[in-house]
Amino acid sequence: MSKEEVVLLDFWASPFCGRVKIALAEKGVEYENREEDVLGSKSELLLNSNPIHKKVPVLLHNGKPVCESTVIVNYIDEAWPSPPLLPTCPYERARARFWGDFIDKKVLFSLIFEGGAKIWGSKGEALEVGKKDFIEILKQLEGTLGEKDFFCGDNFGFVDILLIPLTTWFYAYEKFGGFKVEDECPKFSVWVKRCMQRESVAKALPEPEKVYEAVVMLRKMNGIE
Repeated sequence: MSKEEVVLLDFWASPFCGRVKIALAEKGVEYENREEDVLGSKSELLLNSNPIHKKVPVLLHNGKPVCESTVIVNYIDEAWPSPPLLPTCPYERARARFWGDFIDKKVLFSLIFEGGAKIWGSKGEALEVGKKDFIEILKQLEGTLGEKDFFCGDNFGFVDILLIPLTTWFYAYEKFGGFKVEDECPKFSVWVKRCMQRESVAKALPEPEKVYEAVVMLRKMNGIE
């Protein structure tokens, strides 16, 4: 176990912070978790540690800040090499980084920022468009997963860590969108359940019902009933 000074600036509902918590748990790294009021008064530590984006997560390792969740997960894998999160084979490692990049550039947009936001933040045609886009990207991921247990094969790793925290928002999408991910993408749902059986994942991520309650509050704040 690490005896170094490791601090995570966190927000409980953030899937990006969830990535970091899972990676740290997989490595067995002890750390101090500091919850940030991201919707209110952000701490001076956060503003000074991430002056460009002023967002969580931020990992402070012996006082040095590392920002952006994918960068942090890569940093964790290099700073604490065992067990590795990326495959040892250079080709498979490149493939994992490709899919990690795809998740950050395409999947996040469809599942969280665009498609997901349309599902919980819209009605009528816009909601249906958001739902269609959301399901399409899930089916693409399901095709990539194929018959494997995890995205890089038999072992839980880098791609799974980047993707699984996003699924904590799916319950809210199902409630507002009137569909079930399990019905649309059964193999993807099995992967979610398999990941959630890992202690590192189960302890790091919030209950979907709690995320749903937060989304209900967001809808009210935005005047959506």
